[in-house]
Amino acid sequence: MAPGLALIAGGGRLPRVLAEAAQGAGRDLLIVGLEGMVDQETLAAGRSCVVPIGAAGRLMGVLRDEGIQDVVFAGKVRRPSFKEMKPDWRGVKFLAKIGAKALGDDGIMRAIIAAFEEEGFQVLPVDQVMRSLLAPLGPLGRHQPDERALADIRHGLQIARILGQADVGQAVVVQEGLVLGVEAIEGTDQLIARVGPLHREGPGGVLVKIKKPQQDRRADLPTIGLATLEGVRAAGLRGIAIEAGATLVLDRNKLVEEADKAGLFVVGVTVPP
Repeated sequence: MAPGLALIAGGGRLPRVLAEAAQGAGRDLLIVGLEGMVDQETLAAGRSCVVPIGAAGRLMGVLRDEGIQDVVFAGKVRRPSFKEMKPDWRGVKFLAKIGAKALGDDGIMRAIIAAFEEEGFQVLPVDQVMRSLLAPLGPLGRHQPDERALADIRHGLQIARILGQADVGQAVVVQEGLVLGVEAIEGTDQLIARVGPLHREGPGGVLVKIKKPQQDRRADLPTIGLATLEGVRAAGLRGIAIEAGATLVLDRNKLVEEADKAGLFVVGVTVPP
């Protein structure tokens, strides 16, 4: 059997997809759900336990007891209150150590990964566990962006890159050169819902989503799925542009089928330097 793997799981569908893939590849998997974040469906996908998000000592103790060295992070994790974190002594020590790094999600994740590595664990990127999730370059379905949509995509890539450099978010919605909305702490689904009422006359806008330039691939790669596509359709947008080779696409076959039915494009693009 392949070496043991711990899946540190937040919310959403990604952890379940990853759990199924790891088990299908013959890995001895332990799902460690973050309390208040993880979905019950994820916990039911295999051998599992739940720990408070701040209980770093307890979490690492569980992994050592199981003889696990390989770790992968997946799923949505909202910023918790201190009360929700329930930090143990190691968690308090970690929070004191990261200090100003807590100002941005990217900084926090880099600090968490470094803490695991200092303790002898190997943190793997999601795409190493399931490479087929990565978006390819070019259209994923029958529909492709026209020249107007391509112009919005180019503008969106410029804005998204600036957002990422500032560690604000990964996504932006652009319609005919106008930025209808940018992603912040609310997440991509809420961004899409927010820009729906801002839709202007003429061709619909485009959702552009890329990873942050400084982002560690082992944490929080941009992800889209069926819920993203349905939100885009409901908001009157024309399609989705995602960074090829750096964006995870869940339920790809079904997503492409639904996009084709709805007349929406989903395209993998290269982010200019």
